[in-house]
Amino acid sequence: MQQQPNHTETVDRSGLSVNADLARFIEDEALTGTGIDAVQFWAGFAGLVQEFTQENRDLLAKRETLQDQIDAWHIENRGAPHDRDAYKAFLEKIGYLVPEGDDFSIETSNVDPEVAQIPGPQLVVPSTNARFVLNAANARWGSLYDGLYGTDAMGSAAPAGPFDNGRGARVVARAAVFLDEVFPLTATSHGKATCYRVEGGALMGDGSPLVDPAKFVGFTGDSAQPTSILLRNHGLHVELVFDPSHPIGQQSPSNLADVRMESALSAIVDCEDSVACVDAEDKILAYRNWLGLMRGDLSETFTKGGKEMTRRLHSDRDFSAPQGGTLTLKGRALLLVRNVGHLMTNPAIHDADGNEVFEGLMDAMITTLIAMQDLKRDTGPRNSTTGSVYVVKPKMHGPEEVAFADAIFTRVEQVLGLPQYTVKLGIMDEERRTSVNLKSCIRAAKHRVCFINTGFLDRTGDEIHTSMEAGPFSRKDFIKRKSWILAYENQNVDIGLECGLSGKAQIGKGMWAVPDKMGAMLEQKIEHPRAGANCAWVPSPTAATLHATHYHKVDVLAVQASLAKGGRRAYVDALLDIPLAAYRKWTKDQIVAEVENNAQGILGYVVRWIDQGIGCSKVPDINDVGLMEDRATCRISAQHVANWLHHDVVSHDEVMEIMKRMAAVVDRQNAADPTYAPMAPGYDGIAFKAACDLVFLGREQPSGYTEPVLHRRRLELKAQG
Repeated sequence: MQQQPNHTETVDRSGLSVNADLARFIEDEALTGTGIDAVQFWAGFAGLVQEFTQENRDLLAKRETLQDQIDAWHIENRGAPHDRDAYKAFLEKIGYLVPEGDDFSIETSNVDPEVAQIPGPQLVVPSTNARFVLNAANARWGSLYDGLYGTDAMGSAAPAGPFDNGRGARVVARAAVFLDEVFPLTATSHGKATCYRVEGGALMGDGSPLVDPAKFVGFTGDSAQPTSILLRNHGLHVELVFDPSHPIGQQSPSNLADVRMESALSAIVDCEDSVACVDAEDKILAYRNWLGLMRGDLSETFTKGGKEMTRRLHSDRDFSAPQGGTLTLKGRALLLVRNVGHLMTNPAIHDADGNEVFEGLMDAMITTLIAMQDLKRDTGPRNSTTGSVYVVKPKMHGPEEVAFADAIFTRVEQVLGLPQYTVKLGIMDEERRTSVNLKSCIRAAKHRVCFINTGFLDRTGDEIHTSMEAGPFSRKDFIKRKSWILAYENQNVDIGLECGLSGKAQIGKGMWAVPDKMGAMLEQKIEHPRAGANCAWVPSPTAATLHATHYHKVDVLAVQASLAKGGRRAYVDALLDIPLAAYRKWTKDQIVAEVENNAQGILGYVVRWIDQGIGCSKVPDINDVGLMEDRATCRISAQHVANWLHHDVVSHDEVMEIMKRMAAVVDRQNAADPTYAPMAPGYDGIAFKAACDLVFLGREQPSGYTEPVLHRRRLELKAQG
């Protein structure tokens, strides 16, 4: 009988008590090929822990001190109209709001073009799901035909059953309109062209050249009868694929069988909000998938439609250049890795005093070590062609914490023998203390910054927690309509441009949360590139392909240049307008409906997180509409109910009754899942208790974060086997 691993066994490594499975993974897998030996790694990691642990604790303590002072100020001024000027002066006095300082430009170097120069969609994918990770990495290219046919992008859902010829014809016509808008021919339409050929380095469609000949950049096959044509606009590529044997190609005058879009230019492999990693077993899974990506050998075998399939990473793609030679394009998205923030510790490693090591230090050291597999490789497709590692760092509060992250990665680079600033840093602008000090935050890592990104959900969760004592907040839909949110979004872009991010780094926007509503996404998400964002998050590879059409229609770099000339559209003062309820004339039904919506969302997410270890998934809302849920959505909902409880908008008993009713709703929505454990009628399961903790103990959670409750309850469940 094969001996089962003992997940609680530990080994000593340079004074650290390390989970034995994690130690074996690092020593037998992650270190291989890096040139770093185990003694060097563990000694360096132990030094990192010793050097940075106390400062990490001090920074977290400062968060609590500032929060206590803000709470006291609001309590002292409760009942009076909000005095923004007095509030701003108070925040400056306590050091929450720091001087902005002189103008500067970031000095980040060796940034890959997908980040610095080419605007486009970005995916975020849980690191613990190998199949999803492979899908995201391979989403660099996607079929526009499939995206239009298989979604509601054209106004109606895809029909069930066999191929619908009428819908297929509409897809082809819709794609031809896109091609005519972006890559027009001088004398005909792409929908009418009967043949394409390459003459003297130029593309001809029925003898008609492109209006802009420079947009033709490559082809495959014979120049007189290419098997594909490669076009480029705003840095993004589109491939026309010809195949007379294909059912679609047979119906096309030119045998055009597909329009392939360069789609997800980059993808964030997430070790944070979209995963449930609470111990060494979970962290190894996340790290091992990241390792497979960096080595280029990650694969996953699964069954689909009754057939066993194996998915692997795509190779780079070669085309003949118009004037001769070969043009090679990446077949995969550029991969970034999101580490956890500064808050949580993890039982996978304990320090010399027996304390759990901060998980952010683990992620910094181990994900950078693993990325060396890509840096050291000299054959096969590379993730970074410039020798960089891209780390997104979430949930940092203000410039001190950004500077702390910068110092951590400097030490990691020293231990691993990497040049300083090899690691590029993405700053999530999702905590209010970062928003109001954004310029200083960017300055604190000006040699590393490769990315700033707004996140409405976490940002609103922090807004509620920070201003918990100020009064009851508006209903969630009305919070979105308040002036502060537009100011937050605009200031993020404006300060990014002021700090020289255009052409050097990404300025990003948040997620489209309704993966089944692609028609609405096409109507609304074009506002992100129009706002000057050169990347924005999408929930799936198909969504990336459809969203890519927006970056062909909008020249984001030109938008950024225009915005930079106009100066700032928003300032800190507007961000200090707290989105409180202006009038509390809600009916009982309105209050109940709001709490029901929050409670159902919390329960629907938490029950999967606790019972199944799923950190992000499409969860039906109270109206059975599937929404992408992660810890950010859970945070805002939990903090909103906690705020209303604290200000007696609703009582403890009323909320508990709603939680129980919504548990039954969530049970019904998951009835088809054979692995699902119902919460009703006992309401005594760990998942239900966790959801209640998030609400009833929400005001006590550090910064309103969900991680402490979720980790504690998930570990409780895992301990029960």
